[in-house]
Amino acid sequence: MRTSALSVGFIPLVDAAPLIVAQEMGFAAQEGISLDLRSAPSWSSLRDMLSFGQVDAAHMLSTVPVACAMGVGGGGTPLAAVSVLSVNGNVVGVKRELEDRLRDNGYTFDFKDARAAGLALTQASNGPLRIGVPFPFSMHAELIYYWLAALGSAARDQIQIKTVPPTLMAEAIAAGEIDAFCVGEPWGSRAVERGQGALLLPGAAIWNFAPEKVLAVRQDWADTEQSLLFRLIRSVWRAGRWLAEEGSTLLAAELLSRPQYLDLPPEMIERALTGQLTINAAGAERRTDQFLEFNRGAANFPWRSQAEWIGHQMALRTGADPAGARIAAAGVYRSDLFRAALEGTSADLPGASSKIEGALGDDTAVASAGGRVILCRNQFFDGRTFEPQC
Repeated sequence: MRTSALSVGFIPLVDAAPLIVAQEMGFAAQEGISLDLRSAPSWSSLRDMLSFGQVDAAHMLSTVPVACAMGVGGGGTPLAAVSVLSVNGNVVGVKRELEDRLRDNGYTFDFKDARAAGLALTQASNGPLRIGVPFPFSMHAELIYYWLAALGSAARDQIQIKTVPPTLMAEAIAAGEIDAFCVGEPWGSRAVERGQGALLLPGAAIWNFAPEKVLAVRQDWADTEQSLLFRLIRSVWRAGRWLAEEGSTLLAAELLSRPQYLDLPPEMIERALTGQLTINAAGAERRTDQFLEFNRGAANFPWRSQAEWIGHQMALRTGADPAGARIAAAGVYRSDLFRAALEGTSADLPGASSKIEGALGDDTAVASAGGRVILCRNQFFDGRTFEPQC
């Protein structure tokens, strides 16, 4: 098989690992492709690189294909999410001044209880709370809006969302431009390492199983380059499976730490891979199960119901029609292409392409061809559920 080169854009984050591992560990080569991995400085620039054909595929925010389908967030090119690269992996952090105020008020930073953390943060804030997120239409933003809106109008009305590239979040805190942030690792940990902030919550405390990054391609490319697309999907799926294996952490952290990727110490990257995070400058640690998932619980499956939830949330805060947003959103999460790509592999996929989001309080077995699929708990912190319509 002749090797075909594919250009793939990414942002330097731990959850770019499946693409990096696919190239560095030979999973792409097994499929007869090589990945030309190109780092981008921001999500808007990466979206444009993909939309204008400068790259064939991209490590992309799970929300961006939905936003494009809804006509918000810039970018007019139809995009398809053909695989989920990662679930969870975000942290919510606060500046040192807010950390001190929270402690003075008796908050213990348990790193688990989203309701208690949100109420404590609202109480400790003096006036509007400026929260940095990497992109206005991102899972980071959706989690923050959902979290604080669920706590009531007092919390919701205090927030001001500001866009800050992930790699510059610590600098934005240091410059006094933001009071708090929601960002993917390792950039929250970098703020802690520099003594500029403390971690308040993992994103998983707000929604246990939130799709964070997807493998995105242009819809027309998916239609015309299906053989290449399927090979790419399979190589990334195998990389995610390897990342989920015991014993992969040290090597994965070393690969990601290289200058052309994250260019940070492996020890900082390991925190996200293990879920054992240092949350403040004093060295306090907290462990989070399901902090970042690459494979377990059908993590790679592009659930149409997850896309619907994203579309519904965006519609609520932008004034779009919720029903139309749901339909547009569900159409860009291509579970059909994912199934076709993995046909003939050892992958055991869910029998359905949608599910009730937030309904699983425990890991649960679901119907599948091989009978081996166990979905992870996927509750929202406030106990609400979301029933798909498409």
